[in-house]
Amino acid sequence: MNYTAEYQSILGKVLMASDGENLTGLWFFGAKHFAAGLGSERQIKELPIFKNARKWLDIYFSGREPDFTPPLLLRGSDFQNEVWNLLRKIPYGQTATYGEIAKRLASARGIERMSARAVGAAVGRNPISIIVPCHRVIGASGGLTGYAAGADKKAYLLNLERKAEK
Repeated sequence: MNYTAEYQSILGKVLMASDGENLTGLWFFGAKHFAAGLGSERQIKELPIFKNARKWLDIYFSGREPDFTPPLLLRGSDFQNEVWNLLRKIPYGQTATYGEIAKRLASARGIERMSARAVGAAVGRNPISIIVPCHRVIGASGGLTGYAAGADKKAYLLNLERKAEK
């Protein structure tokens, strides 16, 4: 069974999903791939994991870096999970390019090259927005490319983190 609850952020309403113990989804309403993989069998229910996720989000949106991460369960292909794990290593207030992530992934796999486009596709399918920081991935030229919730939200999140770092 999948459980859901909502969170009202300063950027709009967010849907949270859980398997009962772990956070399995966090999407802005209206985002591309909204609730992807959630399925139709779900129940609105308040759970401790949602309280934990709301606390994390409250700290984050107050302009501070949370010092904990709620339990997460990322459901995707092996490749997607490799990419999503690399996203979690991008430090708060910093960014990485799709190409840099592709190079890290290629190095970890012991291969010469990895497609930045394939990395971009996996980044775009990240089911746990903000906490798994796909907004920290930018284009090679520094442009704010490819955020499922929109470039305006991506810019806001990056600016929020930059202000906190100063």
